[in-house]
Amino acid sequence: MMAEFIKIYNENPNQKAIDKIVKVLKNDGVIIYPTDTVYGLGCDINSTKALERIAQMKGVKLEKAKFSFICDSLSHLSDYVKQIDSPTFKILKRALPGPYTFILPGSNNLPKVFKKKKTVGIRIPDNNIVKAIVSSLGNPIVSTSIRDDDDVLEYTTDPELIFEKWENLVDLVVDGGYGDNYASTIIDLTGDEPEVVREGKGSLEIL
Repeated sequence: MMAEFIKIYNENPNQKAIDKIVKVLKNDGVIIYPTDTVYGLGCDINSTKALERIAQMKGVKLEKAKFSFICDSLSHLSDYVKQIDSPTFKILKRALPGPYTFILPGSNNLPKVFKKKKTVGIRIPDNNIVKAIVSSLGNPIVSTSIRDDDDVLEYTTDPELIFEKWENLVDLVVDGGYGDNYASTIIDLTGDEPEVVREGKGSLEIL
């Protein structure tokens, strides 16, 4: 199996190309795609088969995997997250779309494989390509960043090099231009006060 390689421009994503990607996702496919930070490895939230593949690639058990959910807006939040208070919502509104992952209390509506999870990581990247994919798919993509084996680099930024490395492991690689070498800032909003888990590309001034 060799992955497809599709070039899409972030300023104006081609709907035909987006539809092609959505079709792959709906058929239990695994894709690599751009965000507003590093390139991500992802699949349809409802595809257990694809989720298991990603967990295997990352060398983790699916139920223990720390994946984040990529959404296209805050409107679907209530599908996966418990009722959140007004200060929490204000932080989300200020920061998103943007280079942040927010840890929030998971709701009872989570797909079967995530049922035991008490918290979920939510991402709404400021990237038109991934927002168009999620919007056309109709539900979130479950995502994890693709780390590099090189400790100095941490993340590969060149889509062609990513394709060379992953072409036999995934179904499709989206070339959305060079990625970033800084991951998202992770903030835990499940406690009384926001807790910074990892400082990345997103500024802490939103808190």
